[in-house]
Amino acid sequence: YKVKNEVPGSSFHIPCPSERAGKSDGYCGRILRAQGTRKEGYNEFRLRVEGDPENYQPGSTYRVTLYASSPAYFRGFTLIALREGREGDKEEDYAGNFQIIDEEDTQFMINCPPAVTESTPRRRTRIQVFWTAPPSASGCVTLKASIVQKRIIYFQDEGSLTKRMCEKESLYGETTEKPLLDCCACGTAKYRVTFHGNWSEKVHPKDYPRRANHWSAIIGASHSKNYVLWEYGGYASEGIKKVAELGSPVSMEEEIRQKGDDVLTVIKMKAQWPAWQPLNVRAAPSAEFSVDRTRHLMSFLTMLGPSPDWNVGLSAEDLCTKECGWAQRVVQDMIPWDAGTDNGVTYESPNKPTVPQEKIRPLTSLDHPQSPFYDPEGGAITPVARVVVERIARKGEQCNVVPDNVDDIVADIAQEEKEEDDTPETCIYSNWSPWSACSSATCDKGKRMRQRMLKAQLDLSVPCPHTQDFEPCMGPGCSDEEGSTCTMSEWITWSPCSMSCGMGLRSRERYVKQFPDDGSVCTLPTEENEKCTVNEECTPNSCLVTEWGEWDSCSATCGLGMKRRERMVKMPPPDGSICGAEVLEVEKCMMPECHTIPCMLSPWSDWSDCSVTCGKGMRTRQRMLKSPVELGECTEDLEQVEKCMLPECPTDCMVSEWTEWSECNKSCGKGHMIRTRMVKLEPQFGGDSCPETVQRKKCKIRKCNRGGGQGQVNSDEKKRRKEAREKRRSKQGGRQGEETTSTMRPWSSWTDCTKLCGGGIQERLMTAKRRLKSAQLPSCKDRKEIRACNVHPC
Repeated sequence: YKVKNEVPGSSFHIPCPSERAGKSDGYCGRILRAQGTRKEGYNEFRLRVEGDPENYQPGSTYRVTLYASSPAYFRGFTLIALREGREGDKEEDYAGNFQIIDEEDTQFMINCPPAVTESTPRRRTRIQVFWTAPPSASGCVTLKASIVQKRIIYFQDEGSLTKRMCEKESLYGETTEKPLLDCCACGTAKYRVTFHGNWSEKVHPKDYPRRANHWSAIIGASHSKNYVLWEYGGYASEGIKKVAELGSPVSMEEEIRQKGDDVLTVIKMKAQWPAWQPLNVRAAPSAEFSVDRTRHLMSFLTMLGPSPDWNVGLSAEDLCTKECGWAQRVVQDMIPWDAGTDNGVTYESPNKPTVPQEKIRPLTSLDHPQSPFYDPEGGAITPVARVVVERIARKGEQCNVVPDNVDDIVADIAQEEKEEDDTPETCIYSNWSPWSACSSATCDKGKRMRQRMLKAQLDLSVPCPHTQDFEPCMGPGCSDEEGSTCTMSEWITWSPCSMSCGMGLRSRERYVKQFPDDGSVCTLPTEENEKCTVNEECTPNSCLVTEWGEWDSCSATCGLGMKRRERMVKMPPPDGSICGAEVLEVEKCMMPECHTIPCMLSPWSDWSDCSVTCGKGMRTRQRMLKSPVELGECTEDLEQVEKCMLPECPTDCMVSEWTEWSECNKSCGKGHMIRTRMVKLEPQFGGDSCPETVQRKKCKIRKCNRGGGQGQVNSDEKKRRKEAREKRRSKQGGRQGEETTSTMRPWSSWTDCTKLCGGGIQERLMTAKRRLKSAQLPSCKDRKEIRACNVHPC
């Protein structure tokens, strides 16, 4: 059937059920040929891809949002993704794949499966779906939306409803692209990475190794941009070489752990033998990791075995978005890359080191005719694996203005750690901060403090408890509790010997995994050195050296000092090794005893008041030098400065400007209008409470006409009409008398709110079931009510 437009000659076609069965009429052609009212420059409706990218990464997944700016809305829509220059009449004209987020809101179109449409026609202001970009070499793609605002208005191909994106240029052979911007996200996010191997004899039949095919153990990390695990155009480290050639992650893990604060989480997954099995036999391996503002990149690698030095993996994948949030989902199809350390060209080529070492690069289909990926046409290599990175949790304060969706807000609140105290349910706090250092530097009792932030006070009549917590403590090293001990990592393997011939030194390191609870400093060593001997039969004295020079003067004028002497290498060993003979000697020396007079100092003064009246500040104390200047210079400190903390500064409530007054809720007679404003910042720490956010005032448009005429009949005419009505009523009898009043239908449901947040309007109607033509009673009038809704801040 067709719904006619009020504009002559314009309509849009809604397929009948019998038309939805197949792909006739040019597949989705009738969707694209739909016509309707057009308005030039009409920008109430917009199509947006999360992050506003100009290019798409093949295989990556993006959130696509279709929304209306207030107060507009739409009842129906169609969303498609077309390859550039295609008409949409064939299945291969469509690019990528849509994924439904909310089945109550969206569904795939029955007679056009690549398109997404509404599940039920109703008033809405926003819908969201996921779109996974097509594989490499797909060219440019255009996302297009059509909007049905009302039954008679249809928009299509408006500028704001079209998004064109082209494939991101390959960085093969060049250094991996670095993040251009520092991450502005707050809190931390937790992700799960899942590795789906697709390297099988069915997909990659040429020379497929049937007996020994496997993926090595996966090794990676979430890290800062100061650390690069691997990158195209870079050189493989020793750890990468061990993974690439042997499938051993041990050295790579040591390299990662040595990076200290540049690494947040080490990512590890077990090896897979054989390389591919159905998911009902073996689940895809996965691991969880976290990211934060400074360590928001994720990298990993795994060996394709057997192979010379072929791997797959991600390099510095940025999970921080431009909107100061965390990416929801990343999907990447992967092809193998060459580590540049082995010259083999087939899966089971014998070991042949690449000398000199080459840069890391992706494999191509034209590398070598014997390569299992060779294609004389030079086409793209079929991906051997897919990795899916999904956000599973967020923690801490989130600073992006608009959350990804309502589920994210609920999840964040659910993840808050709940302390076992008497905190009312109407008070929502952030997590407690770590305990501060003890205020006492000695074994006298002191205090330490932790803080939390009041995020929301849902009921202002119920007071919220303190935001600071104190507990007694003693200075570093004074506590005998078991919790005050350091927790150390295992020792990392010994470094190579410092000498290639004879005796030298080697070292190993470990790091502090957990500091003592009492705030003390760990005194356990983090580094060890020992002597080592390389090739005891070598002759370090085969090099020629000069005689020792004279001893230098003692480094001290009184007391204990050091002196040194040197000699030179005249001729190095003939084999090119380092000369093992000592060329420097150092020994202690003693000068006459030093006679010094200690500084004479006054006691420390009391600490000054804190430099602020609330929040974080500084305080100082001083002492004076009492000894005469002529006795010598005194190097003792005469002033000390330390931090101080007072209760948090109060923050007053902040509200937005009033919206415009709404229309009067009555078409005649007395009614009312409303206006709203939203709370931009809730009061905190005793600040001024929020004022009213909804105001109402009376309005009167015109006096309601109860007589049904034009208001120009004179009083005699009115009197005659009244007498005629009474005469007719008396003739009609009791049955007609029952119809002198009308009955009203119940109130209708409230309409959808015109805004999702920031203050909108809802309305409902009450209509008469039956009215007398000869009488217009006030009780028979249709009624309308208006109320405010969604007044919470956006």
